[in-house]
Amino acid sequence: MDDSSVLDTDSQIPPSTTGQPSPRRRPRTKLGAIYASSVGRKYVMALSGLAIVGFVVAHLIGTLKIFLGPEATNEYGEALRDLGEHLVPRTHLLWIFRIGLIAAFTVHMHAAFTLDRRNREASQRYITRQDKLAATYASRTMLWSGIIVALFIVFHLADLTWGTINPDFERGDAYGNQIASFQNPLISAVYLLGVGALTLHLFHGLWSLTRSLGASSELLSEPNQRRVAAVIALAIGLGYASIPLAVLSGTLS
Repeated sequence: MDDSSVLDTDSQIPPSTTGQPSPRRRPRTKLGAIYASSVGRKYVMALSGLAIVGFVVAHLIGTLKIFLGPEATNEYGEALRDLGEHLVPRTHLLWIFRIGLIAAFTVHMHAAFTLDRRNREASQRYITRQDKLAATYASRTMLWSGIIVALFIVFHLADLTWGTINPDFERGDAYGNQIASFQNPLISAVYLLGVGALTLHLFHGLWSLTRSLGASSELLSEPNQRRVAAVIALAIGLGYASIPLAVLSGTLS
């Protein structure tokens, strides 16, 4: 997640009331020094975002197996638990991926919040009219869409992984759990709201990712970058939204 309106404010911190620059703790390591800079945090946010997008796409591919029926869906769930079964004990590799994903989410959110705070602390005289025009609706709501997505993930886990808010939850029955959950219009509405926030977040994140990682404008102009980002984000959003809509319409039952 990166924002065209987030400025590199390392040298633009407002002075303190005494007229001296505000002190900042000196990083102890080289990696810490890189992360302490706004540019470094933008790269961390872009790379962690790329890992999260990879998970979102892989998860969508597996989730869409619900249209192949209960057997395919439940076999997919079991296959995840059996990853690397000939090398490591059952579910161990899955937990390694989960921990890596949690780490990616953590650094992504920390970089986002701290960059947003630096942007707010920067003097308004550093924000040009061009910067304001570059901030699209998606970029201006990037932080809030990220917060909504984070809350949605917790809700999604409580519903279909932990089963705490799904009264018909049955461990191992991924197909039945989704059907039982999405037959509730309220849960489907919350799910669609979360998918909408994810789509908006992905759109700006994918677009700004190319800029953060220095993609050549000669290969893909900025308008085309936005179009590609929009197509990918919409495809992912529609893929996830298709499941509760199919259950509500009776296509899946």
